[in-house]
Amino acid sequence: QVQLVESGGGLVQAGGSLRLSCAASGSIFSINAMGWYRQAPGKQRELVARITSGGSTNYAYSVKGRFTISRDNAKNTMYLQMNSLKSEDTAVYYCNTVPTPSWAAWGQGTQVTVSS
Repeated sequence: QVQLVESGGGLVQAGGSLRLSCAASGSIFSINAMGWYRQAPGKQRELVARITSGGSTNYAYSVKGRFTISRDNAKNTMYLQMNSLKSEDTAVYYCNTVPTPSWAAWGQGTQVTVSS
């Protein structure tokens, strides 16, 4: 069973940066598109960034130009570089497959809190 573990979140002031990591227990990046999702209080879960097995990337409009998704297949790790953070970026961030997330692979997420 593939398990995903997110890390790197924390408390940061608006305008600051964080880098999130997603470590996979199995080799999935070579065959699956992956993405970062977030769930904010009172908001629906949204996909903010994705990367295909071939390395193509896409971003939600709300984060485009500020976030960068990347991966290291050798380390089975995916990253989300978050710059120019805004208060509305506050959420629990998760990684999973795209377009259909794997229910069994959901991790605990990592909390990102951006002070206004």
